[in-house]
Amino acid sequence: MLGAAEKNEALLAMADRLVADADAILAANALDVEAAEGSISEVMIDRLRLDKKRIEGMSDGIRQVAALPDPVGRELDKVIRPSGIVVTKLSVPIGVVAIIYESRPNVTSDAAALCIKSGNVCVLRIGKEAYRSARAIVEAMRAGLACVGLDRDLINLVEDTSRQSASDIMTATGLVDLLIPRGGKGLIDACVQNAKVPCIQTGTGICHVYADAAADSKMALKIIENAKCSRPSVCNAMEVCLVNGGIAQSFLPELWQKLVAERPVNPVLFKLDERSYAILGGRENCVPAGEGDFDREFLDYVMAVKVVDSVQQAVEHIAVHSTGHSDCIVTEDEAAASYFVSAVDSAAVYVNASTRFTDGGEFGLGCEMGISTQKLHARGPMGLNELTSYKYVVRGEGQIR
Repeated sequence: MLGAAEKNEALLAMADRLVADADAILAANALDVEAAEGSISEVMIDRLRLDKKRIEGMSDGIRQVAALPDPVGRELDKVIRPSGIVVTKLSVPIGVVAIIYESRPNVTSDAAALCIKSGNVCVLRIGKEAYRSARAIVEAMRAGLACVGLDRDLINLVEDTSRQSASDIMTATGLVDLLIPRGGKGLIDACVQNAKVPCIQTGTGICHVYADAAADSKMALKIIENAKCSRPSVCNAMEVCLVNGGIAQSFLPELWQKLVAERPVNPVLFKLDERSYAILGGRENCVPAGEGDFDREFLDYVMAVKVVDSVQQAVEHIAVHSTGHSDCIVTEDEAAASYFVSAVDSAAVYVNASTRFTDGGEFGLGCEMGISTQKLHARGPMGLNELTSYKYVVRGEGQIR
């Protein structure tokens, strides 16, 4: 097992090689982008596209992971029993961690860095749209490992991007210790339903922002614009806006002005329930919500809007439609905020802040393996601690039972 110093040296070498090999990575990425244009949306192209700034960000993420405490070998608990035995609970690596993900090349470096630091071997399987980019990134990081004398196969990329390779990973009992899918609902559902190896459900984000009756309207407008528009193709982007009926008549026209009239590029399409359509109907980019629109991860400049009468109704709607990722209330009423925080059962619950903060880097984890929307083992942004398990070490002096 590698020590902390060896792992950190490897991570820094990987970060250096990413920057040094930026031209090769960008050339590979340009081929992926060219092949994908016309077949996927512009916001998904944005997820796929790399530039030097993004590569530097990937490198910085690896360096941040290197600076974090080593998660392996921590003493989690210790107890001396009446028999005299000493029972110590120690953190240990999980083993082989497989990640199946789609068109986000930066996941490649995040996943590899977290696996190296947590003492795990990673197996990466990316979708065909971003395979050339991922291969160039992996080759750079493997070269970094070789520079410090470590086995290049601590980081592995599956060459086959067919469905069969994904199925093989899902059923690789005895070879894969943990499977983490990162992508859309289809990928996550396929893994959860078909995996025979342990699987953590991540990613799908039907995130809500509720503008309460006691909301500061300027704050609410700023938060909603950021949560919806700063990068709509990611899982922590807002998909549903709930507005209290007490402010809807004044607030919804302001929201439309902010997200449609003042946005000549990428105006937001409003999908409105009956009450909000009664206020905004007839305006540009305002259509009635269709069946399923409040259960859809748009990943685009599209937002479902509903008017509710209370924080209780907002919570009830979220309980039915949220995927348990990130949900927010904007309010100056502490009682409403407290109720929302206690009643909403999501991995991240916000008061007066954008859901876009649900991110490993923003939470101080360096980067993230994914955002778990389940409750067992890991929840929310998955960092180093979530990539370890534990074992009990028992010491005695000849005791028998």
